[in-house]
Amino acid sequence: MDQKYEALFTPWKIGNVEIKNRIVMCPMGGTSLFGWFELTGCHFDKEAAKLFLERAKNNVGLIIPGIAPLRDTFWGKWLWQNPKMFRDLKVFMDEIHKTGAKLFIQLTAGMGRSWAITELVAPLHKNKFTRALIKPIIDTSHELASPSPQKSRWAHDIECPEITKEQIHEIIEAFVKTAKLCKEAGVDGVEIHAVHEGYLLDQFAIEFFNKRTDEYGGSFENRYRFAAEIVKEIKKACGKDFPVSLRYSVESKLKDFCYGAMPGEDYVEAGRAMEESERAAKYLQDAGYDMLNADNGTYDSWYWAHPPMYMPQNCNLDDVAHIKKFVDIPVVCAGRMEPDVGAKAVADGLIDAVGVARQFLTDPEWVTKLIEDRLEDIKPCICCHSACFNFSSSKGHANTQDLKDTMGLARCALNPQTMQSKKYHIEPAKKQKKIAVIGGGIGGMEAAIVSAKRGHTVTLYEKSEKLGGVFIAAAAPSFKEKDRALIAWYIRELNKYPIDVRLNSEIKDIAALDADEVIVATGAVAKKIPVKGADKAVEAVDYLLGNKTVGENVVIIGGGLTGCEIAYDLYLGGKKPVIVEMMDDLIVTPGISLANTSYLRDFFKTNKVPVYLETSLSEINDGSVTLKDKEGKTFTVDADSVILSVGYNPSPVAPKSKHVHVIGDAAKVGNLRSVIWGAWDIAMKL
Repeated sequence: MDQKYEALFTPWKIGNVEIKNRIVMCPMGGTSLFGWFELTGCHFDKEAAKLFLERAKNNVGLIIPGIAPLRDTFWGKWLWQNPKMFRDLKVFMDEIHKTGAKLFIQLTAGMGRSWAITELVAPLHKNKFTRALIKPIIDTSHELASPSPQKSRWAHDIECPEITKEQIHEIIEAFVKTAKLCKEAGVDGVEIHAVHEGYLLDQFAIEFFNKRTDEYGGSFENRYRFAAEIVKEIKKACGKDFPVSLRYSVESKLKDFCYGAMPGEDYVEAGRAMEESERAAKYLQDAGYDMLNADNGTYDSWYWAHPPMYMPQNCNLDDVAHIKKFVDIPVVCAGRMEPDVGAKAVADGLIDAVGVARQFLTDPEWVTKLIEDRLEDIKPCICCHSACFNFSSSKGHANTQDLKDTMGLARCALNPQTMQSKKYHIEPAKKQKKIAVIGGGIGGMEAAIVSAKRGHTVTLYEKSEKLGGVFIAAAAPSFKEKDRALIAWYIRELNKYPIDVRLNSEIKDIAALDADEVIVATGAVAKKIPVKGADKAVEAVDYLLGNKTVGENVVIIGGGLTGCEIAYDLYLGGKKPVIVEMMDDLIVTPGISLANTSYLRDFFKTNKVPVYLETSLSEINDGSVTLKDKEGKTFTVDADSVILSVGYNPSPVAPKSKHVHVIGDAAKVGNLRSVIWGAWDIAMKL
């Protein structure tokens, strides 16, 4: 192991519990050992258990599974009312401890205004009759209950009800009963979720959200009372030596409802500012918490707690290191933490451990690979959130994520086996075949690797001189360093298997191939728009690849994800972008995480990037574009250059047939998740 990582592999203590190294697998929604948002209610989740045991065997020090709501979302049963679940947990903990890892269970009081109410459920809640009708199945008023009446983060036309003192006391009692059962099951500690990310306890702590006039609102002590009472009561029931961690946001990074602060921005904090945080951290330690598992943000600035690729690496480290000065308990820092930076921070005493989350979904063996000096073998997480946490929302819409996805968080776009091991797994082929893969993009490379792992003879044909396909363009912007690392990972991975890779090989006649099965992964082509002067425009891919240059004033036609990323890239490069979008908001496609989209929307708003919504392109002129608004009025905008980002059409080199299988964008334009999972769907069957 490289010496620069040695500090990560020293022991430390949380209370009296010793952890073997400084790497913490942080909690992620969907990885709860007690199930997540399932119609069957709380139960011991064997798929999550399998996920954690595999990571424990690969040298993680401390595991903290994702939030376990104290009360089931469906049917309203409390966790402590399921004794069998805790008996199963005890058996599992024995297996975890054999690996040398430790495990804390994270328990949550709830989400309040941050509960991601879906497009399906929102109208049922708004109607008093249907709300009462569905209450035995899902009590939306309980899930949305907040410190004070206020609008939902996800559905702004819904007012969240005020939680009662009786409900608060019931929740505290549930924390105590559940923590006691966890201790009896051999769990090493519990983590309270949280004065963090704008969830219910954080809403109580933040004056901006808490307008109560009783003992749970108003003064500093009153606002933090809920969180303090929880740990005090757990310590009474479980003993002072039973560790209780707190998930903690150092600063809220909040400017207003649904409007967060950019990294490095000079702004007025509307939530928990650093001055209060210094006091709060000490106050919560003195109340009994044994560790702070820390980052930043709320759901209004979600990109701090769930950093997309646009956020700086190690984005929370400075703030978390600062808050450590005010406490005597261990402090963990999470948020795009890089191992080398984290190791130095630990060695310098700035933090006690490094929190990592989604990298564990992408590559369960990454810590082992780090120890063995195999960094190039680590499959990088690209911070896309497109399978692990793709709650999405746009103007006038609640959470537009598909219900099946909502019930299946913590999967991984790049690793289909994560939390889906029953569906996706490698089995030797019953009959070895010759398989031709046409297209060397991500989908083609994934299909080739999976096919080779199953024992097939694989030939991969790519018409250009390099592998990567359209993802080369997608990975071009400066903030896509992990995307570029992913392409490099795929190329290295291909070399581990007897795959015949043929570059500069365009296939026009698949009948001429010596193959039993053909996988077509030839991607898509850019759409054309029938407007005058369209020939003057630059295609998005040509801009990203650097094939064509642009001037200072650049109009981007299309405010989807690609168009917005291009505008962001242009701004970072000193250009003056303008975005034109026909829909009523930017990035309206379901399944793109609000953590990602809200960053871009907030960035453009903060930096005053012109955005024309519900507006269409009429003509591209020399030096300008003519646009038409929703009322039919036309106007011109100066434009030295115009970039078209209006979508793609599938471009399969051959149609689907009995032995020809079309995958990825060649079948249906999607994202890396649909491309990679689709490659597995086909390659597993051949």
